[in-house]
Amino acid sequence: MCGITGIVSKSNVNQAIYDSLTMLQHRGQDAAGMVTSDGQRLFLRKNNGMVRDVFHTRHMLDLKGHMGIGHARYPTAGCSSSAEAQPFYVNSPYGITLAHNGNLTNGEELSRDLKNADLRHLNTGSDSEILLNILAHELQKLGKPREILTSSDIFEAVTRLHQRCRGGYAAVAMITGVGILGFRDPFGIRPVVFGERSTESGKEYMIASETVAINALGFTVIRDIAPGEAVFISADGELQTQNCAKKARYAPCIFEHVYLARPDSIIDDISVYKTRLRMGETLANKIKREWPDHDIDVVIPIPETGRTSALPLAFELGVKYREGFIKNRYIPRTFIMPGQSIRKKSVRQKLNAIELEFKDKNVLLVDDSIVRGTTSGEIVQMARESGANKVYFASAAPPVRYPNVYGIDMPTVEELIAHNRTEEEVADIIGADKLIYQDLNDLVEAAKAGNSQVSEFDTSCFTGDYVTGDISSDYLDRVSIARNEAAKMVREMSEESLIDLSIAETSN
Repeated sequence: MCGITGIVSKSNVNQAIYDSLTMLQHRGQDAAGMVTSDGQRLFLRKNNGMVRDVFHTRHMLDLKGHMGIGHARYPTAGCSSSAEAQPFYVNSPYGITLAHNGNLTNGEELSRDLKNADLRHLNTGSDSEILLNILAHELQKLGKPREILTSSDIFEAVTRLHQRCRGGYAAVAMITGVGILGFRDPFGIRPVVFGERSTESGKEYMIASETVAINALGFTVIRDIAPGEAVFISADGELQTQNCAKKARYAPCIFEHVYLARPDSIIDDISVYKTRLRMGETLANKIKREWPDHDIDVVIPIPETGRTSALPLAFELGVKYREGFIKNRYIPRTFIMPGQSIRKKSVRQKLNAIELEFKDKNVLLVDDSIVRGTTSGEIVQMARESGANKVYFASAAPPVRYPNVYGIDMPTVEELIAHNRTEEEVADIIGADKLIYQDLNDLVEAAKAGNSQVSEFDTSCFTGDYVTGDISSDYLDRVSIARNEAAKMVREMSEESLIDLSIAETSN
């Protein structure tokens, strides 16, 4: 779920990359990084924290050059080490940097091959570093000096990368003195688009995870990078594209439309905002069909992503729509936070209920989805404490019952509240009087209505069917073990920090 960006400009790109990363901050709040090039040298700054905290004036002054890439990191394995902040760099060949969004499902196999066959060193456990080294190795095999490297050579390397790598990935890479490359996995699981703008000095090009970043910087969106396609922008500002995968097919992640993407983005020619409106309409139709004698007095959204679906839902049901929760915008997304205790505590800090909208009413709360259920349970309890007579809960997405392995932090089935449970059982756990989930077919149709050319979506977190076809139960078990260990480390670090703070306060 990371945010990536890359720009080839006629002037310094540091500010433009910074601005684009702030527009993609919702995709990752753990770490941020930027690397620029003046044609011969690279200038890198990356660290843990949000964009505004990582880049200060002194750093921006050092980030020189007319092309560069940036990254906003979201840790899918629960690890918050600054060593895994991106972009990553390898010096051979040419000097290549890369920023990546997604997850490689054959990362362990690739890691062994890189070390034993390709004789390359990996310094972290990040599959982004694996992807970078695969690209670097395939370029090195061409045996060409930088001066005669062509776009066809680069596309050939990407073709071989697709043959070796499996999973969901979108990436931007910068080859020092040559240009910027963007590419997308053969299923188009993770989003990436590119655009252009005209200046007096000529055309400038930009690659980003979402259209919102391109629009905000005054670029015009050209289109999405197609599944398996690569886009190369030379240092001189020439754009070339090529399909680099023989068996590419569209199967983008539908959870981008449910939760991940900003509503003002358009992904694969599908408006995220309109998709969420349609999700609300279809959910209302389900309520009218299956619960025609409902006694709902008011529909209240859970900010922010639940709001867009809640509005048409209330309209279709003919009941009042009210804002019952006020959000503290300075608390990060709880979905991203590692550790249940941290996540649970932050809900009360993030949302405050307006009691008069709940008192003595039958309330339907609407959220985009229910993943772990921690947030949902806390919010239902807040509604009851505010005097609600009955509290119903509606999810604009179907039950999340399976892990996502393509770059979203749904690590283990044990943490997914809907896994092996009925709607009634989930409702009981979160404390709701009734729970209504979106039907999967309705969700798919809501997204497909935006672009009939996209006939398939990755819906694996709802169905357990993984579009890449390489996910076994053994793989899921290994991922579960690894991520549970990572989560344990985060909890232990948090507990140590609290102990240190307690000792410091006692000393004072």
